[in-house]
Amino acid sequence: MNRLDGCRVLVAEDEPLIAMLLEDALLEAGAIILGPAATVQHALDLTMTARPDIAVLDLNLSGESCLRVADALAAAGVAFIVATGYGDAIPLPQHPAVESLQKPYDPQALIDTLAKIRPRA
Repeated sequence: MNRLDGCRVLVAEDEPLIAMLLEDALLEAGAIILGPAATVQHALDLTMTARPDIAVLDLNLSGESCLRVADALAAAGVAFIVATGYGDAIPLPQHPAVESLQKPYDPQALIDTLAKIRPRA
């Protein structure tokens, strides 16, 4: 059994190469991919229509902060992590308990972090 079998993961990432690598790692771990969403609006649409179990958010999507997506996920009770290349500062002070991964990150570290926050049936 894979660590994310059947888990619906929203991928909000605007860099195509990173999004493809993320998808590959998540699919190998058994996840169902929602996205990738390259814009805040697309990520919000997927949050409302596809109802992810967990999410990976790039801190900056096509020049716009992912804060609105983070707020929508939190309001819906969906756990998420933030991927950032902006250093060790808390990426979203409004959501201080949310884990973050520094880019470039190890795909296995991503899977391990998501497996920790995924909802259990």
